[in-house]
Amino acid sequence: MENIQFDSGIRTYRINGEGILRFNPGDPNVYARFLEAVDKLKEAEKELTEQAQTSQDAQIVELVSQADKKMKEILNWVFGADNDFGQILKGVNLLAVADNGETVITNLFAALEPVLIAGAKRCAGDLAAKAKAERA
Repeated sequence: MENIQFDSGIRTYRINGEGILRFNPGDPNVYARFLEAVDKLKEAEKELTEQAQTSQDAQIVELVSQADKKMKEILNWVFGADNDFGQILKGVNLLAVADNGETVITNLFAALEPVLIAGAKRCAGDLAAKAKAERA
């Protein structure tokens, strides 16, 4: 079999010194899914909160586990099937509270957002420059 190599823009990021996340930060589709995921993740948290209000303590643990699984599926959708957030985060629940008082998902998104914004700006700038060059 022959092999074709080209730069697809895929970059590799080590998450908290351990897990590996691969995606193209300049891919507008990733950025669009990231923005959509924010709403989907908020909805999952809202559902969890509503269900937890009428649940027993033992049920709440299961609800949090189910919400974590759902959220990781959303993240896999955003960043691609090759990324397994269960492995990337070494099994940590996205709703776990970190030392700074924020949930893991909040901290993860805070870390990823600047990378995605920079990638989206670079993509938009490159497209604008090409369009300008073609007009000239």
